[in-house]
Amino acid sequence: MYGLLARLLQMLLSQILSVTNTKICKDKEPHSPFHVYHQPEDIIVGFITSQEFILDDKKAFNIEPPLTMLDEIVMVPKNYQHITALTFATKEINENHQILSNFTMGFHIFDSYFNAKWSYHAVIQLLSSLENFVPNFKCGTQNNLMAVIGGLDPDVSLYVATVLDIYKIPQIIYGSPPVMDNKTPGLPFYQMVPRESIQYVGILSLLLHFRWLWIGIITMDNDDGERFIRTVVPLFSRNSICFSFIEKIPKPSFDIDGRENMVKGARIHDKIMLSEANVLVVNGDSYSMAIFRWFPYLSELEHVTENPKGKVWILTAQVELTSFVFQKDWDAEFSNGALFFVVHSNDLPDFELFLKNQNPRSHNTDGFIMDFWQQAFGCVFQNQHLDEVKGKICTGKEDLKSLPATFFEMQMTGQSYNVYNAVYVVAHALNEMSSKMTRGLKYKGKRMAKEVKLNVHDLWKLHQFVRTISFNNSAGETVTFNQDGELVAGFDVINWIASSNQSFQRVKVGRMDPQAPPDKVFTINENTITWHSWFNQAQPISLCSQSCIPGSRKKMREGQPFCCFDCIPCLQGKISSKKDMNDCYKCSDENYPSKTQDFCIPKTISFLSFEEPLGLCLGLFVVFFALITAFMLGIFLKHHNTPIVIANNRDLTYALLISLLLCFLSALLFIVRPGKVLCLLCQATFSIIFSVAVSCVLAKTIIVILAFLATKPDSVLKKWVGKRLANSIVLFCSLIQSSICIIWLSTTPPFPDIDMHSMEDQIVLECNQGSKTMFYSVLSYLGFLAMVSFTVAFFARKLPDTFNEAKFITFSMLVFCSVWLSFVPTYLSTKGKYMVAVEVFSILASSAGLLGCIFLPKCFIILWRPELNSRKQLRKRKK
Repeated sequence: MYGLLARLLQMLLSQILSVTNTKICKDKEPHSPFHVYHQPEDIIVGFITSQEFILDDKKAFNIEPPLTMLDEIVMVPKNYQHITALTFATKEINENHQILSNFTMGFHIFDSYFNAKWSYHAVIQLLSSLENFVPNFKCGTQNNLMAVIGGLDPDVSLYVATVLDIYKIPQIIYGSPPVMDNKTPGLPFYQMVPRESIQYVGILSLLLHFRWLWIGIITMDNDDGERFIRTVVPLFSRNSICFSFIEKIPKPSFDIDGRENMVKGARIHDKIMLSEANVLVVNGDSYSMAIFRWFPYLSELEHVTENPKGKVWILTAQVELTSFVFQKDWDAEFSNGALFFVVHSNDLPDFELFLKNQNPRSHNTDGFIMDFWQQAFGCVFQNQHLDEVKGKICTGKEDLKSLPATFFEMQMTGQSYNVYNAVYVVAHALNEMSSKMTRGLKYKGKRMAKEVKLNVHDLWKLHQFVRTISFNNSAGETVTFNQDGELVAGFDVINWIASSNQSFQRVKVGRMDPQAPPDKVFTINENTITWHSWFNQAQPISLCSQSCIPGSRKKMREGQPFCCFDCIPCLQGKISSKKDMNDCYKCSDENYPSKTQDFCIPKTISFLSFEEPLGLCLGLFVVFFALITAFMLGIFLKHHNTPIVIANNRDLTYALLISLLLCFLSALLFIVRPGKVLCLLCQATFSIIFSVAVSCVLAKTIIVILAFLATKPDSVLKKWVGKRLANSIVLFCSLIQSSICIIWLSTTPPFPDIDMHSMEDQIVLECNQGSKTMFYSVLSYLGFLAMVSFTVAFFARKLPDTFNEAKFITFSMLVFCSVWLSFVPTYLSTKGKYMVAVEVFSILASSAGLLGCIFLPKCFIILWRPELNSRKQLRKRKK
């Protein structure tokens, strides 16, 4: 919209400037509401400022006390410091013979009244005679307008640039740059503020530093506010910051819509105060905070002015804590603890002295000081044309230090510092331009005059000098522009501390310096920050939801921003190691979750070994039973000629005892770290030895039955009773098991394996069986042999024989089968090394059952009842 208006205005002015009728110069002075200070020097710098609002109709605004306005002009007195900074800089330059030694610098000051109409009028009048408002004509003056400084607000800067573009006069703005669009040409202005993106990144860094993730945004309802929202909302959202509200304050208007806009603003204020967001990012104009100070008095909330809720105000560089005249004594506690970004600046000690020496009665005034003085101190200067003056009389000796800081500051503000530097930019650029022209004349051999004439025809040349200017100001700061005409500088973070007596203090607490090393670009000293009293000096928290502690994750609330969530524990087996994680994750295979599910613990390597209690106990049992078996074998060998040993098939007895001894010892193969050879041997060795033991039991049972049947006269079974049959049974049954094991080992043999998942907190080293089918086939065959032995022994248990083993074999095989039947479900339900322990226990229990049930009664007779171990006793018992 502004771009189209700018082009239309340029076309209109071009037509006006094409008129060359010199009769247009007249002596009649035009009517103008501007304050003008004309200092007749060689070089003129125009200054467009914003000091006052013009109230066209007080009654239309209709604001109740305490907002009653007594004058038709309402000033923003704090902005007067911008004029004093201009005057101070000009004074320093004219007194410095190193800069513009052949020229003196003067200025024209015009007030824009924050209004497009008067802004355009001010620029055109700068380009005309002061006595006659005639564009493109210099009637009655030979002073040259070389540059314009201003305006303070983006809209005013755009109005000024639109006109100056025609004349190629450089404009140096000391506030925020105007909003440009594709239809707006490249207007000739330079910014005394750094690139705004630097400030936005600084605000983001500040929010992230304090973890303020739930904020509100306040901006003015204009193009600059729209630009701010379009820029920061995506930037902040990408960095996990979301918004409780985004509100646009209506433009101040003093017409029939003024009351409606103020009521709307008051409603926005109430919404802000009721919000849970404790942090507000405010972007606006120089007078935005003065407008906002009205809203609490129009609020519908009870006691909002007596005990307002504290907020952390984060203000952009354009926003100042200012007051209108009638707000001089208003409470400013709401702004206590505010943090605002200002263009990096240094104190100028001489400036405060300059302010102290300001005298409204001096003849060399700037045209604004009289109104400022009267408004600031609530007094009136005597007028010699009036017989009587109502109100307090101004003496001119009032102390500026007595004014509240929101009203006027003695310390140079960031925007005044920009004005000060802007004047020096023009001076140094003109000095460089003049020097170059002088060197050019010397080179051409022309006679040098006392002065080198600078006129409007040279203005287009000034841009290249402004663009490439670089100098150190009196504070030691380097002033230079980048290729886009933006000041190369950073931002300071200032903490605004208010006291109960309306005094204020600015404390520098941080810095945003794009030229610093990456880790020093943004710095903040949180220990020096004073927060609003409502926070009781504790660091404010601004979160929609409390942080989810490690071990939990966020669950978004439906229909609410992503900053609003609930916290739920991680599922079993998952962790979250940081706060506010969106999801939990599993640990690597080498780790397992802690009980609090907030970190991973390395798993321990686990296998059944003698170094732990379980493995040691099983190992001791193996040795114990092996010794007992060896002891029994020794007893039978010693008493090998006794009837009880001979009657129970001596060779099978020795074979069974030896196989049981090996069964016990085979268990030791399971209580060591699994290896390739060990995994191949342990299961095959165990199964073959056990098959031999069970085969021996089966052979003993069959021999007992055959021996009983062979005692009958003319029995054909006598020839089967003997060693050959027993050996054949043992050999045949064992070969079947051996064949199964050979097939198993040659096709899918067991191998060392690492089990990461069976045990939550352990890495289990185990022997993978290779083929589960072959493993269970081996066990099934053992079970088959055991069942056959049990069945045969069961039917032979009542055979009449003094040393009949069928009863003992029946009971031993019952124990054996019970152990291995319970082994299968137990083995499948355990994990890790406990599976191996179950198998070792089953080996020991089943072997011990065979040993105890079959051989313990015989050893008892041999050792403690030897009288029963004789042929005489045998025959006697048979009779």
